[in-house]
Amino acid sequence: MTESDKMAGIDPVRLSLDSKFNFECHPGVKCFTKCCRGINIILTPYDIVLLKNRLQLSSEEFLALYTEPQLLEKTDLPVITLKLLDDDQKSCPFVRDDGCILYTDRPTACRYYPVGTASLMHKEGADDDGFYFFVNEPHCLGFEEKKEWTIREWREDQGVDIRDQVNAEWTDLIVRKRSFPPNIKLTEQSKKMFFLASYNIDKFKEFVFNSTFLKRYDIDSETVEKIRQDEVELLKFGINWLQSILFNNGNFKINNSSPESPDS
Repeated sequence: MTESDKMAGIDPVRLSLDSKFNFECHPGVKCFTKCCRGINIILTPYDIVLLKNRLQLSSEEFLALYTEPQLLEKTDLPVITLKLLDDDQKSCPFVRDDGCILYTDRPTACRYYPVGTASLMHKEGADDDGFYFFVNEPHCLGFEEKKEWTIREWREDQGVDIRDQVNAEWTDLIVRKRSFPPNIKLTEQSKKMFFLASYNIDKFKEFVFNSTFLKRYDIDSETVEKIRQDEVELLKFGINWLQSILFNNGNFKINNSSPESPDS
């Protein structure tokens, strides 16, 4: 379940990929854009890459202008939420009366709506990757429309299946940390590294290529070239590195010929 869904007090009813529902959102629906106001949207790492590129900003500029940090419940991990406008409705900065000005690059949470998702990875006894539920907000009239979907069709139509693939290891990392006992805390340095690799992709790239990082770790030349040229590959690389330094669960090998620290 997303953090925004929890804050809304939504009680999920488990749905499968083949569960059916009626829904459509368009300017003719009276509540159009109401779901874009008074919201709490957690941005995924891939959301930030797409949005900062769409706005032609660096990741650091985007974070400063359009986001706010929060600590995610039961994880002690920093997450990024969209900074809302200081208007009467607490609107998304990208919504207008006729819709979203960044619609093709809208965040994953917006794409899923009115469907929510909950991950079960690293939950004892889990036999799948998660389940789905409806976000039944009283103002939403989209459920009264005639267009029928399955959850599977909705995910594909909205492009969340692709985004979930990119964010899968990051989501798994958060679920893994949530399962830890409350007394196990991350160091401030670990939180900074999590924030850097998850959200500030441009600064993380500088860290990898302009520090002793590539001397400290044994990274093959093909991977180095991939992450130099492709931000999505760099993002996946960074999340895998986080798995390694936070949970000793990544594919990173220390280069024993170098005494340098990765934090150098």
